[in-house]
Amino acid sequence: MSVKNEEAVIEEVKKLFAGHLEQNAFRKTPERFAILEEIYRRSDHFDAEALYIHMKNQSYRVSRATVYNTLDLLVNCDLVKRHQFGKNLALYEKSYGYKQHDHLICENCGRVFEFCDPRIQQIKDMMGELLKFKVNYHSLNLFGECNGACEKTIESKKN
Repeated sequence: MSVKNEEAVIEEVKKLFAGHLEQNAFRKTPERFAILEEIYRRSDHFDAEALYIHMKNQSYRVSRATVYNTLDLLVNCDLVKRHQFGKNLALYEKSYGYKQHDHLICENCGRVFEFCDPRIQQIKDMMGELLKFKVNYHSLNLFGECNGACEKTIESKKN
């Protein structure tokens, strides 16, 4: 995504978030918008603690509670998705303007790979039709080991 396009997306999500905050009588604080902007400058899956530490290292004045509470607000207004990939740790990713995709999760190192295959959409549509079921969304997570690229596997071979 180009820098110009990224800035346009950030401005759009700020407007959507501001509307959500107003509609639900939440304060529009600079910290909440800084968190939103930081998320939309990322291109990875992240946990709340890593986001908090990153923001502290960038000299943002945000509390841990503000990060967690803002993530909940962003999930509630569909600007961020929360994933539970089998561990107790929730991972997040930005969601506005991003097409449906699925995930491969390495059980050794925790890396998350995204993929998109139109056949999954076809299966979803076909099963909904066959079973007379309205599918609103889906989530497909495949667990295994990254071959050759896994940091944990590479570390254990060194030792």
